[in-house]
Amino acid sequence: MALYMIGDVQGCDGALQRLLDTLGFSPSRDTLYFLGDLVNRGPDSAAVLRRLMGYGDAARCLLGNHDLNLLAVAEGARKPHRKDTLDAVLHASDRHALLHWLRHQKLAIGLERTGKPLLMVHAGVLPQWSVNQTLALAREVEDMLQGGQAASFYAAMYGNAPDRWSDNLTGVDRLRVIVNALTRLRFCSANGAMEFDTKEGAAAAPVGYMPWFEVPGRQTADATVAFGHWSTLGWLGRSDLLSLDTGCVWGGCLSALQFNLQDTEQTLIQVRCEAAQRPGKD
Repeated sequence: MALYMIGDVQGCDGALQRLLDTLGFSPSRDTLYFLGDLVNRGPDSAAVLRRLMGYGDAARCLLGNHDLNLLAVAEGARKPHRKDTLDAVLHASDRHALLHWLRHQKLAIGLERTGKPLLMVHAGVLPQWSVNQTLALAREVEDMLQGGQAASFYAAMYGNAPDRWSDNLTGVDRLRVIVNALTRLRFCSANGAMEFDTKEGAAAAPVGYMPWFEVPGRQTADATVAFGHWSTLGWLGRSDLLSLDTGCVWGGCLSALQFNLQDTEQTLIQVRCEAAQRPGKD
């Protein structure tokens, strides 16, 4: 049985097919972990969702900011962006099944691994959060998305405030901070204040901010955190950090990392993807 983590697909079903062919993937034998942004900006988001839904437990997926955008647009809580490529999902005959499946995906996944635990998120983790706290906070949002209050939550989900975590946060403010950290974070300050305007690489950090994974003393430093979202960062393979968004939808690569739970051995596999959009960072 092989385990793979895969970066942002963003509707590039053709590239995903080529990657899975390269891997020799078998849903009866192997398990895929997708790090979010399954849909949008690419040419065939509906095909990606149908494919992953059809794999059952062999495809375990995180929600990224583009996936949450689809859910909010489908609920009428958000207007489509001019660059969105979501119509095939929104007008599909199986729309309800696709959205129901998507709404039941995770915000964070944790795996026990020899040496260091493995934490998967779409974007980042605030420095105050441990692995266990991150998983618990993710479940709070997952419960909201899967419950009867999801529609009202979509309407209040967007915004940059509060810009930092406090254990005293409640209600929509609490959930918004969790969503922003797990699906939008790139840069934050030493005390965890988030910055969302800068979308370039790590060297472009605004004054007073740094990449979230460079904050001194962050509580997840004793784990390996795998994430996507940051195409201008590209591939990073550190003992404590795995960055797997390599800009497939912008003409880069779709990346998979084969890993195991017994040791830290890993192999990066990539396929090229023709650009579906002009270069971008979101």
